[in-house]
Amino acid sequence: MTKKFTPRVATMDDVPAIRELMDLAIYELQKDFLDEKQLAAAHEHMGIDYTLIEDGTYFVILHAEGTPEETIVGCGGWGKRATLYGGSHSTGRSAELLDPKTDRARIRAMYCHPEWARNGIGSLIMETAENAAKEAGFTKMTMGSTLAGRPLYEYFGYKVVKEDVDVCENGAEVPILTMEKDF
Repeated sequence: MTKKFTPRVATMDDVPAIRELMDLAIYELQKDFLDEKQLAAAHEHMGIDYTLIEDGTYFVILHAEGTPEETIVGCGGWGKRATLYGGSHSTGRSAELLDPKTDRARIRAMYCHPEWARNGIGSLIMETAENAAKEAGFTKMTMGSTLAGRPLYEYFGYKVVKEDVDVCENGAEVPILTMEKDF
């Protein structure tokens, strides 16, 4: 039986489902890489960036097979603004628009529902986001990656250029990898 997944641009109506998916993904898919204190801190810093939805650069991945209505099983996108990672509530954000001729677009806020992990959803998000960034004129990308996301991003040709930690309010240090790719 083939699973059918369809990407579409996210809307503000999707926010409750996206928020629920993100919460599940942070705790379930990161637990092999982060301890409890780090998970709590990651949850504080990660989350929805409403600017991505408003810019039309954020996508949801829908699964409709065997269900009465479409279910959001993944989300993620790309950014054309300077913020590298984090939700709308995170500190250090910048709404500055990037120049496709000189700047790197950002891969942003990729999450997969834990029950649907390892089914190609991350790859579909990556392909959708990269293609949209290319259509907007960008020729190079960057991201702030979690340790859990690293294998997928390396599969897509991204290289770690910086290893860092986010020091959170609870004192936890959450690893963040800056990864880059040129098309």
